[in-house]
Amino acid sequence: MPDGLRPWDGQHVIRVLEFFASAFGQQDAELDEVTQSVGLEQVLGKRVSALSKGYAHRLTLALALLTPHPVLLMDEPFDGFDIRQTREIMALMRRVAARGRTFTLAIHQLTDAERVCDRFILLAEGRVCGVGSLDDLRARIGQATARLEDVFLALT
Repeated sequence: MPDGLRPWDGQHVIRVLEFFASAFGQQDAELDEVTQSVGLEQVLGKRVSALSKGYAHRLTLALALLTPHPVLLMDEPFDGFDIRQTREIMALMRRVAARGRTFTLAIHQLTDAERVCDRFILLAEGRVCGVGSLDDLRARIGQATARLEDVFLALT
């Protein structure tokens, strides 16, 4: 799920979703579930080019979820969402992950990463400075209750 991409921006949202669902052999029930789970119902008749940044991001998330791939790569998955929407998308990602899919996120907001991720690869200036669960990283810096931001700062 790349950041800033608007696939087929001249098409209506529903057509793009239907095309992806068809290309990956998804039934109408799966398409409806994904559409509802990411909150696209009210923009199905709009052209992709007319979507706000948040709805465009919801569309690319829906397209990613319609694929059968077990691992989804996502660049800044919460960009363009307010706090409530971010929480809704995080809850959706947890439900999808509980069904066996893996999300790999590139994310700069460490508070969001801490709330949704199980494991971390912390990068600074192009180098890996920490790998593991939050508890693993806390142990590495000797601070059992440190927030991810504090861990990052201690390791860089």
